[in-house]
Amino acid sequence: MAQIALTIAGSDSGGGAGIQADLKAMSALGVYGASVITAVTAQNTQAVTAVHGIPLDVVRAQIDAVLGDLDVHAVKIGMLATPEIIHCVTDGLVAYQGPVVLDPVMIAKSGDALLAEDAVATLRNVLLPRATVLTPNLPEAACLLDTAVATTREEMVTQGVALCDLGAAAVLMKGGHATGDICHDLLIADGEVVAEFSAPRRQTTNTHGTGCTLSSSIAAGLAKGLPLTEAVSEAHAYLQAAIAVADDLHIGMGHGPVHHFHAVWPA
Repeated sequence: MAQIALTIAGSDSGGGAGIQADLKAMSALGVYGASVITAVTAQNTQAVTAVHGIPLDVVRAQIDAVLGDLDVHAVKIGMLATPEIIHCVTDGLVAYQGPVVLDPVMIAKSGDALLAEDAVATLRNVLLPRATVLTPNLPEAACLLDTAVATTREEMVTQGVALCDLGAAAVLMKGGHATGDICHDLLIADGEVVAEFSAPRRQTTNTHGTGCTLSSSIAAGLAKGLPLTEAVSEAHAYLQAAIAVADDLHIGMGHGPVHHFHAVWPA
């Protein structure tokens, strides 16, 4: 029987991030992906040129349709542009008891905002406590805590613990925005670092959709019944392999995507 993961996120017309990246990653890791689209973006590797939020009743109808029929084993939540959509999604998941991976999407790789300023507090207060694991990059973590971006490992740990204190069961502090030859991701729970995932920092601009891909990959692992640490480990290894061959894809003229199906077909 297929394991099922649900992604609740925005659509990326360029195919590198959002719903499209989530479904690719889930499929690549052997999980059936279902989707709830919260927004449609006009987007490519260079910019987000338009965003259209899906009406709330349609967002809720999608959630109800999927959960009312499919046996969903894990949920990944990505782009939720407004406080109203955050409340809508939170309400739609009240009866769902499985794991939730929350990726607090705020800024596209192009630099365009994907979360309204007045939605940050709603995300922090309403949805963050629902997360089995929160997956912020360093600027997102700082924004949620209204503090400066972490620049040291100690500050990453402190901020991860603080986010757990706000209600998340675990936090994966991603080090992609840090400096140094090695990128470190810290999985924090119960007030301490429970696992660390490291990889060489690759010199590439083709990293569009890495956050979406990692969080949906974690959801895929959880859907397969893996413990959180193992799910993050599998997702981390998968993403690093997808980044390693991203330059061979030659998609677009800006920040290109990673190669989600690197194990299936060569670029």
